Amino acid sequence: MARPETPPSLTFFILLNALPAWLSLSRQERSTAWQTPDIGAALSVPDTLSLRFFDAEAFTAMCSDVLMVETRDIDAYNDFIEAVRDSPVFAKPYFDLVAIIPALEEGFRRYEARRASGASQ
Repeated sequence: MARPETPPSLTFFILLNALPAWLSLSRQERSTAWQTPDIGAALSVPDTLSLRFFDAEAFTAMCSDVLMVETRDIDAYNDFIEAVRDSPVFAKPYFDLVAIIPALEEGFRRYEARRASGASQ
C-alpha cells in the first residue's frame, strides 16, 4: 500500500490531575516547573514538537489540565515523555497522569485519499 510522502501529524492529548504538591507551589514556581534541562533538551529540536496547555478543572472532574502535544516525529514525542517522567512533574509528583489519548487529525481524509488513488485495495 502506497503511503503519502509527508508523515501525518500526530496529536497526543495528555490528561493530568494537579496534586497538592503542585497546588502548594507559588505561581512563579509553577511557571518554571516544566523548564528543566531534560525537558528543554527534548524541546530544543526546531519544528519537532508543539505544546499547548489547557485548564480543565472548571469544566470537568475527569482531569485538571490537558497538555496537547503535536508532532510528526514519534521519537521526539517519546524523548519529551521520558524527560517529563524524569522531572519533578511526575517524579515529585506534581501531577497524576490520567490518560494519554493519541489522535490523527482528519485521519479519515488521508484514508479517503488512499482509497481514491487505489492504494489501499
